[in-house]
Amino acid sequence: MCFLRKARGVAAALARRCLSVEARKSNFGYEVVTETEKTNKVYGVFQNVAKNYDTMNDAMSLGIHRWWKDSFMRLMNATPGIRLLDVAGGTGDIAFRFLDYISSKPHRAFQKEEQDLSWEEISQMYEQREGEQSIDKGSMVVVCDINKEMLHIGQARARERTNTNGLSWILGNAEELPVADNKFDIYSIAFGIRNVTDIPRALDEAYRVLRPGGRFMCLEFSHVTNPVVERLYDIYSFQIIPVLGEVIAEDWKSYQYLVESIRLFPDQSAKSRPN
Repeated sequence: MCFLRKARGVAAALARRCLSVEARKSNFGYEVVTETEKTNKVYGVFQNVAKNYDTMNDAMSLGIHRWWKDSFMRLMNATPGIRLLDVAGGTGDIAFRFLDYISSKPHRAFQKEEQDLSWEEISQMYEQREGEQSIDKGSMVVVCDINKEMLHIGQARARERTNTNGLSWILGNAEELPVADNKFDIYSIAFGIRNVTDIPRALDEAYRVLRPGGRFMCLEFSHVTNPVVERLYDIYSFQIIPVLGEVIAEDWKSYQYLVESIRLFPDQSAKSRPN
């Protein structure tokens, strides 16, 4: 009877959550929508831009995004044997850099091919490693992205590489990761957290999947503090980037959203809950 009451209580709580998510408001760029609508709209944006994602990143940043990601990797300073979960990293930019960075350090070779494993296989592999004595069993990076098209781009790029040992891909939402607790040494998310509908919930998930002493690393745009540079940046963002999106990707609206999402993301000093 107690179990039945608990089950009913859980069902009621889930029902209330579904209703509240549908009713709660969020921002899709400057447009106010429900949280469910935002999730669907953001998915649509990255489905549309996936094919031209790398080209547009180079065009929008004049190639500087590559330097940012390289610097991000140096700050990560991963060592052999590290387990990395890269969220919203479907194109593989961070994952490939991680593998190259690790391979540049002297360490024992990876034990076996771990490319394109299912999450069940990855989980079983973790369970096996938990009981082993050696701390260097080969580094691993799992790329998790909610968007299938972005994952397809990353997987296609992986097939053109020789260094993909230890690389796996899973489809999943940052707010509800299909990953067991305490399994990763580092959680990374690059230029993705501002697109998450419920950021605090995603942060809770990051905390859950990290091992004790694990690190959360986020690379994201912020606000320009110099008034002159800010004005120039606004002109470039709102008048140039959407045009580039239309010319290169034939998609003005998606890149208009991306510009607006940067403006609405909390600045360096903000402490309030983001939308």
